[in-house]
Amino acid sequence: MENVTVLGAGAAGLAVAAQLKARGVDCVVLERGPGVATSWRGRYDRLRLHTIRSLSGLPGLPIPREYGRWVRRDDLVRYLEAYAEHFGIDVRTGTTVESVKPGADRWSLRLHDGSEHSSRTLVVATGYLHTPVVPAWPGQEAWTGTLVHSAQYRNAEPFRGKNVLVVGPGNSGAEIATDLAEGGAASVSLAIRTPPHIVRRETAGWPAQLNGLLLGRLPERIFNPMAATMARMEMPDLRPYGIDRPAEGLKTRLRTQRYVPLQDVGIVRDVVAGRVRPVGAVQSFTETSVLLADGTSVEPDVVIAATGYGTGLNELFDDPSLFDETGVPLVHGGAAARPGLFFLGYDVTLGGMLRQAAIESRRVARAVPA
Repeated sequence: MENVTVLGAGAAGLAVAAQLKARGVDCVVLERGPGVATSWRGRYDRLRLHTIRSLSGLPGLPIPREYGRWVRRDDLVRYLEAYAEHFGIDVRTGTTVESVKPGADRWSLRLHDGSEHSSRTLVVATGYLHTPVVPAWPGQEAWTGTLVHSAQYRNAEPFRGKNVLVVGPGNSGAEIATDLAEGGAASVSLAIRTPPHIVRRETAGWPAQLNGLLLGRLPERIFNPMAATMARMEMPDLRPYGIDRPAEGLKTRLRTQRYVPLQDVGIVRDVVAGRVRPVGAVQSFTETSVLLADGTSVEPDVVIAATGYGTGLNELFDDPSLFDETGVPLVHGGAAARPGLFFLGYDVTLGGMLRQAAIESRRVARAVPA
């Protein structure tokens, strides 16, 4: 039986494993994929971090300067590989955990090969971007076109010359829409249900991440109008192009929906230029068309659903009281959710995912008994 087991060899899992090791606590890391950073490896080719390199490194090893200010996907994967090697973390790849059950003084994990793995302490760091979610739109089973989740998208080449509808104006959806427009798609539409909060990734060298860190502690009644004013100052009015201004404040959406703003890396330019056409929310499918909430329809060859992810934790644990209605642990980021059970990497902040993972890794490592 292991003393401590960490689930997930992404940034949060590696960070907490390194912090545990620094405190003299041995652990093993179980990873379902063929290597560390599995989720990052599977993201689209043009992806860069939306947080600056100097505020995205994990404890004990900064991201190399030569990776630039906005780190590419492949460079982040290389960094996480180097991080695991630097700290000598025991990562056991190709190990899928199918269920977790509590025991008297241990946690029992059933693995995909039918074997069992027991651990006195279990740290779950599988992330909130774990399981792709596609809405069950009425009629989609009859549609004759192609429907994929954004998790399956790599680059625009397979969609050259095709009419593509991207559903969801989050960071992934907007960046994929821009990638398609630049990559030769015949047409690109972006379906929007709730108008996004759009910010520039940086203004005169000042990154949006620092605004989040400096202003994020302000109460909603101050932060929301301040963010709206800043958006009107730095962004063109997109209402003539089909994107309304958000009705709900940014920090309110962060609190109630775990929402982060859309960082503009080309989508505003492409909407204004007509290369990406905003349309209404998807309502349903017919055999050849997609019906929208405003009563219009489009006839794409391909629909790319940038409709988010679930944690997948409800399928792993049989105790629903651990999680909220979206599958996020009710207790995470430091304190034990149950004796010997910890979750980290499930918080969403304006300061950045990797920075938050670094903070939480220290908290959890201090809370885990030696």
